Amino acid sequence: MGWLGPAEMEALRLSLRVSFWATLITLPFGIFVAYALARWRFPGRQVLNGLVHLPLILPPVVTGYLLLLTFGIQGPLGKPLSELGIVFAFRWTGAALAAGIMAFPLMVRAIRLSIEAVDPKLEQAGATLGASRLMVFGTVTLPMILPGVIAGAILAFAKAMGEFGATITFVSNIPGQTQTLPSAVYAFLQVPGGEAAATRLVIISIVIAMGALLLSEYVGRRVAKRVAGS
Repeated sequence: MGWLGPAEMEALRLSLRVSFWATLITLPFGIFVAYALARWRFPGRQVLNGLVHLPLILPPVVTGYLLLLTFGIQGPLGKPLSELGIVFAFRWTGAALAAGIMAFPLMVRAIRLSIEAVDPKLEQAGATLGASRLMVFGTVTLPMILPGVIAGAILAFAKAMGEFGATITFVSNIPGQTQTLPSAVYAFLQVPGGEAAATRLVIISIVIAMGALLLSEYVGRRVAKRVAGS
């Protein structure tokens, strides 16, 4: 992309890196939580459901501030982690954490809807043949919900690419370290003559978001047809 300057390219690369790891790390948790909400009945289920969707309701700045309090150097989780050499505040890893948390509700919702569409009798049939719960999930449930898993992962990736409020509050806007695509747009708009660079990044953001939505639909349909055909 020769039409992008070095700072713009760095912001794009960092955003892709942050979004990739945010999606990859949260995906196993998203599948587990979605399955628990869809299939299990336990005390505190509604509380868990509320906590999962809380980032969608809270102002992103509030979420970022809570992350700073929790995972900051002196935070209840940040301090022991920093002693192990794991630091989130004002690092790209913190940007990935913030983006993952903000994208988590979209991922869980897409996967949960897929699980709820699966007939529980199919899972029960596998269990009656002596298969363990884990084996039933891996051989029966997972192949059938794969379109939802892929769609949820793609949507989460796109959401992570566009995350701004929680990220800038938690890890600031440090060029080359925590300045993601939205943060770079904000920074360019604060300086005279930065409108052109901001516009280029806005165009890239729109293309990535639309591409993610179209890809999610396309892949979901292809996988669904393949699962149905098998």
